Amino acid sequence: MSAKGLRDENTDFLFNAIVSLKDIEECYGFFEDLCTIAEIKEMSKRLLAAKMLNENCVYNKISETTGLSTATISRVNRCLKYGNDGYKTVLKRLSDSESDK
Repeated sequence: MSAKGLRDENTDFLFNAIVSLKDIEECYGFFEDLCTIAEIKEMSKRLLAAKMLNENCVYNKISETTGLSTATISRVNRCLKYGNDGYKTVLKRLSDSESDK
């Protein structure tokens, strides 16, 4: 279930735009236009933290590797455990695609 107040036609438009992207180059082009470099880097660090948490890494190691605060890592961990399974879905698909190679 989505966060209260998140789902609306504008957010649907954004997410439909994202799922329309065909490859990594299109993703780079779109996200560089949409977000600042700092925002993209922050999102990538959070995804890496989720991956590391899923691999049972400790907070200190994750913080050293990503530069994220332990508070942010804790938030990612809560999302992994009690969230909407967004991280889990993506991490599983990425893992499955790596296994297929």
